[in-house]
Amino acid sequence: GTKSIIRGGNNMPYQLPELPYAYDALEPHYDEATVRLHHDIHHKGYVDGLNNAEAKLAEAREKGDFGLVKHWERELAFHGSGHLLHTLFWTNMTPDGGGTPAGALGERISQDFGSFEAFKKQFSAAAVAVEGSGWAVLVWNPEFKKLEILQAEKHQNLTQWGAVPLLTVDVWEHAYYLKYQNKRAAWVETWWNLVNWADASQRFEKAAK
Repeated sequence: GTKSIIRGGNNMPYQLPELPYAYDALEPHYDEATVRLHHDIHHKGYVDGLNNAEAKLAEAREKGDFGLVKHWERELAFHGSGHLLHTLFWTNMTPDGGGTPAGALGERISQDFGSFEAFKKQFSAAAVAVEGSGWAVLVWNPEFKKLEILQAEKHQNLTQWGAVPLLTVDVWEHAYYLKYQNKRAAWVETWWNLVNWADASQRFEKAAK
């Protein structure tokens, strides 16, 4: 029921996923202290917020009272998108990352952006230029049949409906401030050393079928 969702426990529909590596595995590019805070506190906050929004909307349906529906729909979008993007963010990185993508994704990046270097420059520029807090996201748009680079302000603004996220970098300050302070560009540049192209490629092949 609603109360069990709010309290958490075994009935909670959304759970914080475990990291696919140790907290210190991304050193020296991504420091252990930030990874712990980012995953255990910030990401968990979005999971909790998503569960709470779902519970409040269920409660509204039960009572037939939608006076706060605008607020809880916003919370659903914000926390739900935060949970989804963070889950992608963790799997998009690996201790043995970096380099360039091979196979179908590499070919498609060259086709849609002209070259890998052109793609990398646009992606980095988009990440650094995000206004306030947000993300840069490589997506596959199945309607347009092409790869796009999108900015996401907060977690949910500026998307394209139907776009499938493949690769993302978090440029909220909580993602990098302990090590990189206000040097967002330095964080984005070092993040390329962690990119898990195998994960992004797998997502692309599934999305582009």
